[in-house]
Amino acid sequence: TSLKLPDSLKERIVKLAADTGKSTHAFMVEAIAEQTERIEEDRTFMARAIASKKHYDETGIGYDGDEVHAYLRAKIQGLNPAKPQPIKRIKK
Repeated sequence: TSLKLPDSLKERIVKLAADTGKSTHAFMVEAIAEQTERIEEDRTFMARAIASKKHYDETGIGYDGDEVHAYLRAKIQGLNPAKPQPIKRIKK
């Protein structure tokens, strides 16, 4: 694989690679690997979100947002709160 890069981007890469003690090749491989990982993680996250929404639509089981936020705030503070319990929505 070869990449045709604009001169301005090449200059930026050369400088940053030197600043980080890497070859330009290693710098570019690392950048491509990081971007690839980021996109794969985004796709996995979105697939899980879609599956969760489908499950909620089918079952009506979910969590109260205020309870989840309170739980997360307590965890961040180093506390050991009880986990929020799932609830089933009432169909109207």
